[in-house]
Amino acid sequence: MNRRKILGVVGVIAALALPTVAWAQSERTSIRIGYAVSKSGTNAGGTAASTIPNYKLWVHEVNERGGIKVGDRRLPVEVVEYDDRSNSEEAVRAVERLIVQDKVDLVLPPWGTSMNLAVAPILHKNGFPHLAVAAVTDRAGELTKRWPNLFFYEGTSTSIAANAFDVFDRMRKSGAIGSKVAMIGISDSFGIELATAARKVAAKLGFELVYDKSYPVGAQDFTLMLSEIKALKPDVFLAFSYPPDTLTMTEQAKVEGFNPPVYFTSIGTAFPLFLDRYGANAEGVMGVGGVDGKSELIKDYIARHKKFIGFEPDRFTSPLTYASLEILEQAIERSGSLDRAKIISQMQSGNFKTILGDVHFKDNMLQNVFQAGQWQDGEFYGVAPGDLPGAHKPNVPKSAWKN
Repeated sequence: MNRRKILGVVGVIAALALPTVAWAQSERTSIRIGYAVSKSGTNAGGTAASTIPNYKLWVHEVNERGGIKVGDRRLPVEVVEYDDRSNSEEAVRAVERLIVQDKVDLVLPPWGTSMNLAVAPILHKNGFPHLAVAAVTDRAGELTKRWPNLFFYEGTSTSIAANAFDVFDRMRKSGAIGSKVAMIGISDSFGIELATAARKVAAKLGFELVYDKSYPVGAQDFTLMLSEIKALKPDVFLAFSYPPDTLTMTEQAKVEGFNPPVYFTSIGTAFPLFLDRYGANAEGVMGVGGVDGKSELIKDYIARHKKFIGFEPDRFTSPLTYASLEILEQAIERSGSLDRAKIISQMQSGNFKTILGDVHFKDNMLQNVFQAGQWQDGEFYGVAPGDLPGAHKPNVPKSAWKN
């Protein structure tokens, strides 16, 4: 076949294909969004508290508005979901299934650092924006350079440790506490990284780590650790813990009568369940996260979450998760399409209006996020960074446990 005939055939094929593409775009009736999250297994508690409720709330509110504006049309969101069973290999398989078999337009992230790092390569390979909300790592800078589709929201291990110790240092300078810190952490990537960062920050600021041990994933008995720590009379108890650990060790600390001036646990401290379970005993407890509890945007979000989901959101990962979806929605609308490269570019460069206020990314890291908070009068207020709008001064010492 000569060149002229070949070009003629190609031209016919192109002419036939163009109406098909245009027809497919005009006939699109929804945006397919998929996620594989831990509905069962060790990560189920965090997922059920922070991830799934905000996915459901956002999808409901988007569809109530008629969908997301894509070009000159509004398209409702259709959801495809799987249980990754808290298994990273299952998470990877499920995300691959969403992309290859279900042909979703976008993928929302799982809960937890290790799960997000597990699915990051496949999301990058396929060009999907990766909203790694519930992930904390000091490798964030390295990873976002390697995978520019990857966005972090909760900060790094070092920034969380630094903000926690900034609070402790302020208290020490005021004369409220001394320099003795007892630290424990879960022995997974989250706990190991945070403990490593905390050691460096503690040494830099002149704090003495009088206790420094890890515990295995799934641990349920902390009485021996707490008894050993109590005997050391630390000024600060610092635990890099997950929700089940946070609740269990707090109950056991109460039984043990362990009342340090500063009691700081990690994931789960900001959960409404923590306040519901401990009531007045939650007063003064510190942990990661926090919100501007006086913000009308936050108050409205909490009310909407409670009305639709049936319970209030936590004060760390939940508002960040919802804000991440607001950012995604605005990036889609500004792109005018579901072109994932354009969506990623919009996220990297734009300013967005969210329940957290006006926010933006710097090097794919969300800026100006509370990383340390404290229960005060029934609200988990952000206390660090102390210069953020709505930041509260920390109260110390924590009140003694009440029966």
